[in-house]
Amino acid sequence: MNSRLINIFISYASGDRTQAQELYAYLVAHGADPWLDTEKLLPGQDWKLEISKALEETDLILLCLSSRSVNREGYVQRELRLALDRALEMPQGEIFLIPARFEEIELPHSLRDYQWVDLYNDNGRKKLLASLNLRAKRVGAAPLITDG
Repeated sequence: MNSRLINIFISYASGDRTQAQELYAYLVAHGADPWLDTEKLLPGQDWKLEISKALEETDLILLCLSSRSVNREGYVQRELRLALDRALEMPQGEIFLIPARFEEIELPHSLRDYQWVDLYNDNGRKKLLASLNLRAKRVGAAPLITDG
């Protein structure tokens, strides 16, 4: 039995913090080990360094997208570029980068080759769990608990 939990890096815009924290709680409840800055960063840590380390060590990156993230300059754009760079290191066809839409928006051009998941739809989280379980199996992590 696999005892290691799948590591999931959650990238989001600060305006989407509430939705990102709800997603974090959902993933924890289903047996994942997500990384979210508001939950994992400790006072006094170098946040840029910790984010870079988390991106390097993660099994999967969830890019949470909304009008607040795709139309905004700043750190979320840097995380997007880092995520795309990491995805290029993966074997072709490997699930590693999942664009997750919090609302109906057009995907940035750089993400259009990746199938996205709509977390605002009823079956979006179910589809997300299916992808996460494929990745968990691939990296030797414990499967997530699926919704019945």
